[in-house]
Amino acid sequence: MRRGREEPGWLRGEPPPRWARFAPSVAMVVLVAAQALTPGNIELGFFLAGLPPVAAFSYGATGTAFFAALVLALLGLPGLGVAHPRGADLATVAAICLLSVVIAWVRKRRDAQLVSVRTVAEAAQLAVLPPVPPRVGTVRCAGLYRAAQHGTLVGGDLYDVRAGPYGVRALVGDVQGHGLAAVATVAALLGAFREAVLDDGGLTAVAARLDRRLRTDAENASDTEVFATALLLEFTPALDLVRMVSCGHPPALLLRHGTVTELEVEPGPPLGLGLADLTPLRVSVVAMRPGDRLLLHTDGVTEARDATGAFYPLADRIPALLRGTGGPGDLAGLAEAVWRDLARFTEGGPRDDVALLALSVPGDGAAAVPMTSQL
Repeated sequence: MRRGREEPGWLRGEPPPRWARFAPSVAMVVLVAAQALTPGNIELGFFLAGLPPVAAFSYGATGTAFFAALVLALLGLPGLGVAHPRGADLATVAAICLLSVVIAWVRKRRDAQLVSVRTVAEAAQLAVLPPVPPRVGTVRCAGLYRAAQHGTLVGGDLYDVRAGPYGVRALVGDVQGHGLAAVATVAALLGAFREAVLDDGGLTAVAARLDRRLRTDAENASDTEVFATALLLEFTPALDLVRMVSCGHPPALLLRHGTVTELEVEPGPPLGLGLADLTPLRVSVVAMRPGDRLLLHTDGVTEARDATGAFYPLADRIPALLRGTGGPGDLAGLAEAVWRDLARFTEGGPRDDVALLALSVPGDGAAAVPMTSQL
């Protein structure tokens, strides 16, 4: 489920809306009718000179030339009585019409280039962070992403869910910074995670690989400030347990039988700082029950503020949001409900990247008490 604040199509190089294409024609009819109803000493016809520039924003060179020809005919034929221009006036209108045709031709070419560039950029960003499939192995999934930088699909947050020989593993992370400057770090972490899903036998080994990748990239770029927070999950094949490792990331929420529990995971240091060598990461284990849902998120959610400066209380608001979704299996609806509520809370949406990842195991969602242990 994606992501990014959508601009109107005509601002992205797509065809303009229908009303914009009808506007020059309607304005021409209204001006001609208004001139016919006004006294002869009042000339409104010269307002027609503004129609070709307006048409240039909605039509190509050919359509704009058609409007320009109509305007020149209406103004230049005295028998129509629309206006009585002198030679210099008509020449000025003709120059405006010619300039409008040129503007329309340039705009059309730029629109085509913009569509091509955006298509390539979106394809590249989706290759970095593809949509989460509705099911990975036997784990149901739904993701939602909103980039803070206007017009982008990927920012400084990341998530992924992959199946491997050690079970289904999930990652939610938040790299330093946001926007396009952080995309390279996001791509590096996701690539390392996808390799670790296949090769590394434990979550601490996965975290070590991610940490090593960030440190290597920082050394190669002569930049010692590349770091990221991350939460790693691993579902056992039986789906009765989920293992978690936190690298300075906000904890996951367990949704069980209408209640919300913030899972206690001993936090480790962020990735990329090399502190894991000094402070070994701890793996937390949580018992899962049929129908349980996990909601993972980045700090763009919980650090969002309303007009008074209060933080968004995610865990407190989820029970009410659950009543508006389609039941335990509606993970996409849950993520969308959180985003809509967050947008209302912040009056337009947070200024940081936002990532939500909802996961669930099959079952009827029977109630049970969460059990957490440390390995």
